[in-house]
Amino acid sequence: MGNIIKALVAFIPADCCQNYVVRDLREMPLDRTVDVSGSQLRRLPVHVCAFTELVKLYLSDNHLNSLPPELGQLQNLQILALDFNNFKALPQVVCTLKRLCILYLGNNKLCDLPNELSLLQNLRTLWIEANCLTQLPEVVCELSLLKTLHAGSNALRLLPGQLQRLRELRTIWLSGNLLTDFPAVLLRMPFLEVIDVDGNRIRYFPSLAHLSGLKVVIYDHNPCRNAPKVGKGVRRVGRWAEETPEPDPRKARRYALAMEEDKEPQAPAPPPPLPPSST
Repeated sequence: MGNIIKALVAFIPADCCQNYVVRDLREMPLDRTVDVSGSQLRRLPVHVCAFTELVKLYLSDNHLNSLPPELGQLQNLQILALDFNNFKALPQVVCTLKRLCILYLGNNKLCDLPNELSLLQNLRTLWIEANCLTQLPEVVCELSLLKTLHAGSNALRLLPGQLQRLRELRTIWLSGNLLTDFPAVLLRMPFLEVIDVDGNRIRYFPSLAHLSGLKVVIYDHNPCRNAPKVGKGVRRVGRWAEETPEPDPRKARRYALAMEEDKEPQAPAPPPPLPPSST
């Protein structure tokens, strides 16, 4: 039934559609949350911006490509979902919402992010997957409290060295990009817990055994000829993942020598004595 209503709404003129969708949003919601996802909106109803105590605003899966300057009144906003829209550039007003902790920008048409994004110093989670990014915007490296970065399904070929500044970063998702080498900067980030480089073009993995915080590495669907070596207890997802983590080099050498000794030909056993003659 919901899909039928959405289909009908698509044929209603924009102003009527806006009134239909937000007719119940005349008062501040008790849970301080507004969710108008999947409502065929082409612009945000301005009166929503009068709810200055709003904490969560979900605008996913609409037809938005701009936001009104009045959005800046929502200075208590902590979660903003703009994914699955038509944004070609992030509206500057978003960068004024300094209490934002989670920002969803996935599945738009973004080719870059504005420098003003660095003003969001409370941001913990940033989703920018499935956009048109050919490089990770360096402004991301200025989000000092960022813990989770979703940047999959873009066209990234490398990562900026400045990424190692993000000492709070624990999870980075880079699946479905164009990486041909494992990003060198990640080797200098021992605090990472989850690394996802699934579905890239990486042919060789360096050892990750020195990344002391690592818990999971996902490397499947790469044309690699080796599995990344990891420390004890680290889960690997990909080819050869069932193999044991990287052994101690000295033990590995001893094991190899033992194997070689087992392969050495043994001296033939002496023939059995002939039975005594019956004569």
